[in-house]
Amino acid sequence: MPEISTKPYLLRAIYEWCADNGYTPYLAARVDAQTRVPMQFVKNGEIVLNISFEATSGLKMDNQFVDFSARFGGVSRDISVPVDNVIAIYARENGQGMAFEVTVPSEADASAAVGPDRGVEPPAPMLTSVPSPVSEVKSGSSDTGPEKDPEPPKKGGGRPTLTRIK
Repeated sequence: MPEISTKPYLLRAIYEWCADNGYTPYLAARVDAQTRVPMQFVKNGEIVLNISFEATSGLKMDNQFVDFSARFGGVSRDISVPVDNVIAIYARENGQGMAFEVTVPSEADASAAVGPDRGVEPPAPMLTSVPSPVSEVKSGSSDTGPEKDPEPPKKGGGRPTLTRIK
């Protein structure tokens, strides 16, 4: 019998840690033919989902899939993400969590990603960072200075943050 991956257990543990500490758990995933998500929210072949108790209904995290229902633009949708496609799970408030290696599909797998309900193949996955709304406010105000901003700017554009999509 093949050994079961530790990944689904780690996903459940980080989710529980977020819930116990009052944090909002976010799940980043690569989208392929087996991933059931609203395609209009997919960017660069990836999607970030709020999987908190308040944002989901019927959350089930088993060893193969993360399944739940959530509202997108006021419309309830059934979401299904294969555990193998999960890129990261982390707390929105502080970015603490865990990232995972995700295998990029081969050309044969990529051609299978085109399905009747998908229409086109999603673009190759690529991680990107979004500038923090806090840093935009700080850079836009005239009273910023070394004494007002305790953290020096970081190389590479600062700490990546997520934009919440409702």
